[in-house]
Amino acid sequence: MSDKNRLDQFREEREIMNEKVMDLDHLGIKRFFNMDTNTYRDGALPKQTKELLGLVASAVLRCNDCIDYHLEQCAKTGSTKAEIVDAMNVALIVGGSIVIPHLRHATNTLELLEEEGTLKTV
Repeated sequence: MSDKNRLDQFREEREIMNEKVMDLDHLGIKRFFNMDTNTYRDGALPKQTKELLGLVASAVLRCNDCIDYHLEQCAKTGSTKAEIVDAMNVALIVGGSIVIPHLRHATNTLELLEEEGTLKTV
């Protein structure tokens, strides 16, 4: 059994698989990845707000990998736990009860981010 937690395993697998995807050397795929990266840069909305929006969309679309990614980005851009939980409440209202399992997943990820000291609690 691995001594890595679920979040560490996600990070490692994401990095490996992103490299493999880029190694496919397809222009359309590269352009999409570039567009995704550029979308979350500061603009009329700051990066922090955009990551919270990405988190809400990911929860409503029920993508746990996306939720983990955006939770990490939310923590990196300075969102507090309270702000993230408030955003997840928006996702729950928009998406309905089908979002509850993904809210549980997000709560577990928040705990992992807190344990490693990445997430601001205040």
